Amino acid sequence: MRRADRLFQIVQYLRGGRLVTAAKLADRLEVSERTIYRDIADLQSTGVPIDGEAGIGYIMRSGFDLPPLMFTRDEIVALVTGARMVRAWGGNAMTAAAEEALIKIEAVLPDAERSRINDIKIFSPRIGLGGEASILIDRCEQAVDAKEILVLDYVAEDGSSTNRMVQPLGLWFWGKVWTLVAWCQFRYDFRAFRLDRISALTGTGTFFQPDPIRSLEEFSRLQRENYRSQTEYTKHEGK
Repeated sequence: MRRADRLFQIVQYLRGGRLVTAAKLADRLEVSERTIYRDIADLQSTGVPIDGEAGIGYIMRSGFDLPPLMFTRDEIVALVTGARMVRAWGGNAMTAAAEEALIKIEAVLPDAERSRINDIKIFSPRIGLGGEASILIDRCEQAVDAKEILVLDYVAEDGSSTNRMVQPLGLWFWGKVWTLVAWCQFRYDFRAFRLDRISALTGTGTFFQPDPIRSLEEFSRLQRENYRSQTEYTKHEGK
């Protein structure tokens, strides 16, 4: 969790005039009590009216609230539509996070804007994405974030099976199809693996260091160059 998100969560937990101990906050946010003490001190230094002390607990004086978020209609449509698409086509963890994000957005919107969420008639039905696929999306996303080397059992388009050791770089969604963009240590090149063709995925517990030459940005640059080359070739052939 980012520090800014943690500070926001601390304020949320202290709202309502309840005495909350540092131990309880640390347990909820999965950090040490020392981190909570430091965060509380930082919030107090910025003017957040938190009273209390270590070993007793903390309470926020009444009258303090976060300013309401202000979004335009188009921004609300974009946020809600994006959350609904993630809820429909993302992994289990993404789905839960999208649900929570919608609840938080609705909670801090002004009353006049809150009704717009239910008025948005854009939906993304969850079709064709099974439970195993959702779990695999989450596992790949976690490996990308942790930079953990993976071993894949992969079924190619012709039905042949291969075993690959890869450095996961990112997930791309193509509409019903997810691909894992990775640096293949067997081919020593970039590869995009369709998640629905991964028959087994195993974490190695080994982690790789970021490398500009083997990065998602470099993969994207090569993709753009390849697309431009194909476009120029097609134009030339048409003359």
